[in-house]
Amino acid sequence: MPDNQRRRTDVVVIGAGMAGLACAADLIGAGRTVRVLEAADAVGGRMRTDRHDGFLLDRGFQVFNTAYPQVKRRIDLRGLRLRPFTPGALVRTEDSVLRFTDPTRQPGAAAGLLAGRLAPGRDLLALGLLTARDMLGPVAGLKRQPDRTTLTALADAGISPELVERFFRPFLSGVFLEDELETSSRFFHLVWRSMLRGTLCLPGDGIGAVPAQLADGLPPDTVRLETPVAELTDDGVRCEDGTEWPAGAVVVATGPRAAARLLPGLDVPDTRTVTTYYHAALAPPLREATLVVDTRRRFLNTCVISEAVPGYAPAGRSLVSSSVLGPDLPGRETALRAALADAYGEHTDEWEPLATYTIEDALPAMPPPWPLSRPARTGPGRYVCGDHRATGSVQGALASGARAAREVLADTARGAADAPQDPPPAGRRESQ
Repeated sequence: MPDNQRRRTDVVVIGAGMAGLACAADLIGAGRTVRVLEAADAVGGRMRTDRHDGFLLDRGFQVFNTAYPQVKRRIDLRGLRLRPFTPGALVRTEDSVLRFTDPTRQPGAAAGLLAGRLAPGRDLLALGLLTARDMLGPVAGLKRQPDRTTLTALADAGISPELVERFFRPFLSGVFLEDELETSSRFFHLVWRSMLRGTLCLPGDGIGAVPAQLADGLPPDTVRLETPVAELTDDGVRCEDGTEWPAGAVVVATGPRAAARLLPGLDVPDTRTVTTYYHAALAPPLREATLVVDTRRRFLNTCVISEAVPGYAPAGRSLVSSSVLGPDLPGRETALRAALADAYGEHTDEWEPLATYTIEDALPAMPPPWPLSRPARTGPGRYVCGDHRATGSVQGALASGARAAREVLADTARGAADAPQDPPPAGRRESQ
């Protein structure tokens, strides 16, 4: 066999992010041979963790939600050594700090929800009804609702503009990576439900431990790292180094930009960009693992990550993660540091900048009407998956990978059924 060719497999999956790993796992579970080709030096896609001078730095601020159905199906939660964030958030207004919490999880903090402190009584009633419906109702009902913007859905639920500006806009901006609340209301309701029913947390070894666990569950040598794919061919794929990997089917499990390059004509959504800044402090500016959001929108959110997971920082140091919309710009870190000093009520002059991560294509833009799932098949033997084909979440990525695997299996089964059959031996009848 020539050096630039490899043995044929049933399926080549391009990309070892959450979608590609889920797709590969399901195909292998169904008895198919699979090769996963990943351009980077580790699995995970956008879910990666770097080590820097004793700190764990996730590539962009991320949280892990235990309520997602695909997570429950695929992930050994105990093996991740999960550490939770405080339920709720601290809201920094122009003149005060307000606590928004789930009273069912933190009864002692429920005073912050009393009428007149966070919101008027009519808002709290509307919020309670919205929360009860999303948390307790059937998920199918949420998916069947007419799709509008989140802003419209909140207004229709009776949430006042004042509460939207005081809590929902600053909080959800960090979830959707946009601050106009133009994201699909169906997605909002599903996310709100998952937050209420699950726990927001981080693994003890960083967010990269999640895809690493999925990859570890695959047969040895399934994933080939540092193998960027140049193009799809009639018989599989060709890598940038000229190596060819023949396969009966190819699944493109990359981000939307790379997917459009490999599959010309593919319809891909606009995407959101976010930048996360990591600072090291000698002492924690907030001694709790609580997300802080800002009504003035100087930042999306900030959190003392090492208060949630002590292993994110070495002994005697604290790690602060803060995110803003868009790319890193000149002077932005300086302005952010001033905003953080105000938000925490602490001097930030001596904080040490550790790293800056700008994540392009961090999430797909999801304006209504947004389909919660899109077909994976793009042509004969060609498939695509990723959160841009479903919803911008770990659940969306995993579900999209699962859908791609189902479509590959259905097509190969159909192809086998349609293939010419040998005639039955003479003197015997083919069974009906």
